[in-house]
Amino acid sequence: MTGMGTLACVGVGMTLGAHLAPRARSHIEQADVVFSAMSDPIVELWVQGMNRDVRSLQPLYAEGKPRRETYREMVDLMLAEVRQGRRVCGAFYGHPGVFAQVPHQALAKARAEGYEAVMEAAVSAEDCLYADLGIDPGAFGCQHFEASQFMFYRRRVDPSAYLVLWQIGVAGDLTTGRLSTDAGAKQLLVDLLLDDYPPDHEVVAYEAATLPIAPPRIDRLPLDRLPTASLSTATTLVIPPAMPLRPNERMLEQLRRMAR
Repeated sequence: MTGMGTLACVGVGMTLGAHLAPRARSHIEQADVVFSAMSDPIVELWVQGMNRDVRSLQPLYAEGKPRRETYREMVDLMLAEVRQGRRVCGAFYGHPGVFAQVPHQALAKARAEGYEAVMEAAVSAEDCLYADLGIDPGAFGCQHFEASQFMFYRRRVDPSAYLVLWQIGVAGDLTTGRLSTDAGAKQLLVDLLLDDYPPDHEVVAYEAATLPIAPPRIDRLPLDRLPTASLSTATTLVIPPAMPLRPNERMLEQLRRMAR
């Protein structure tokens, strides 16, 4: 027992060694136990070199096993150590608060039980996307949705802005247990997008680089070829604007009158 347990959830960024911030490194190095969820085995080994007790969370994933069950097990493992009075660090690739349910759930549970719990910001795949594709989200606006959520619910799309769909490789998965979905499910997504975009509209299949020696994946293809493209859980679909911004003349006139 080391006293009152604590929990810190940190991110190591996307590219090995390039994105780790000093505060995140300090949490990893000073923790009694580190639970690691990395995107690459080499990155996993790198994290293991920062602490004597690093336990990988990756073996909890399995084909056909609902992700919500996997996430619950991850949270339970971390909280069990916190309750033992240990300083626990959850180290995740990317940003621990972006498309990462486990850190949010674990921190909320720890705080509800009276433990000190913090999250440290980090470089996410979204940050890398803007840099690698040369996109300024402030230029035309940028809409972000998880791909399956985009399909399951009625969302309003603005085709004059960027549309970014995350986890495109499992788009349409109703089970939350699959590691990929077939071309039929992705065709349903394309059919949905065709309400706002032409079939030959150029889209980008993007994956941030995880190793310094590897480039990011930037594959440009027509929208209607998406169902047969090679896509994984790490692939993000980026859809550039398909039409120019349309002035809101009524609003502009009201503002002009107020400025007189």
